[in-house]
Amino acid sequence: MIQERLIEIRRELHQIPEIGLEEEKTQKRLLEIIRSIDKHYIEIKTWKTGILVFVGGNSPEKTIGWRSDIDGLPITEEVVSDFQSIHTGYMHACGHDFHMTIGLGLLEQLTLEQPKNNYLFLFQPAEENEAGGMLMYEAGSFGSWLPDEFYALHVNPDLPVGTVATRVGTLFAATCEVQITLKGKGGHAAFPHDSNDMIVAGMSLVQQAQTIVSRNVNPVEGAVVTFGTFNAGTATNVIAGEAKISGTIRTLTEEMNQLTQIRIKEIGEGIAKSFNCEVDVFLDQKGYLPVINNKETTENFIAFMKQESSVDFKEAEVAMTGEDFGYLLSKVPGTMFWLGVDSQYGLHSAQFNPKEEAIPFAVKYISSFLKSLDK
Repeated sequence: MIQERLIEIRRELHQIPEIGLEEEKTQKRLLEIIRSIDKHYIEIKTWKTGILVFVGGNSPEKTIGWRSDIDGLPITEEVVSDFQSIHTGYMHACGHDFHMTIGLGLLEQLTLEQPKNNYLFLFQPAEENEAGGMLMYEAGSFGSWLPDEFYALHVNPDLPVGTVATRVGTLFAATCEVQITLKGKGGHAAFPHDSNDMIVAGMSLVQQAQTIVSRNVNPVEGAVVTFGTFNAGTATNVIAGEAKISGTIRTLTEEMNQLTQIRIKEIGEGIAKSFNCEVDVFLDQKGYLPVINNKETTENFIAFMKQESSVDFKEAEVAMTGEDFGYLLSKVPGTMFWLGVDSQYGLHSAQFNPKEEAIPFAVKYISSFLKSLDK
């Protein structure tokens, strides 16, 4: 696809962001474009709003996978343009419109002629909210198409266009969402001895949870425990009988994530005894395992990008961001990397505005890399 066509497709997709497992318009448009690449060696399957495109090789020895996620976020876009979101309250604020467009460009480039090996292009739903990669894997949607090695990218607003960054080993953290409900006995503010204050209990729980990182996590490892919401009470003169707290766990290893989950449960149980209340701790990790890049595939990728004079390769630092591609990498060896898109505002911002020049750049050099694997 020529650069102008790629930009046109990106803008079409940018206008119709949809949240996980509701990407019906997105899937329809993707299928229209994919089916226009009319080759006898291309097969297409769908799973809910996901799409799998299998490119059959003429003498395959392996299957090489590429993943593009397709969902948007529940964010109201503040970037004014001729192609801003027409879905009120939703936006491609994480760059998945870039991911899809690049995936389509790679598919077109890899099918100009029949390759030797097989290729599998996954257009995956629900990366942001339901770990769609895990759902598709567990549903058996890959079948015999499961790749022998898997690759994916994520746009990075802090890196200039022309930059690619990754590392061997852990790239992104394992994450787990936390939802806690405390239930006690509410009452009149003037009679605290007759009540059981869940604001005080909740405050104690949040404070104690902060000791997990400082006192349970090995100092040379990393972990984050953040509570982002705390809802309790109805009036100034009423003691709250219920409190709802939610947050997130971020760790660099799955073992540390499990330890942190256990400690949050134990602290919750201790608070329930201390304040004579009920507690419900709901931990929801889904498929957000750490993204761990395979040594062999990643070293090969890095070597290829370093030899390209127009690519500025950088060694990436570990990030506490989460990505459900980690689940797929726990099943199939592969590599994830950052692609520079140079936006003043960051991921998940209502003003996220990546530079479109990154799209043809990515298609050119990533397709060259994927073709280099076809030997």
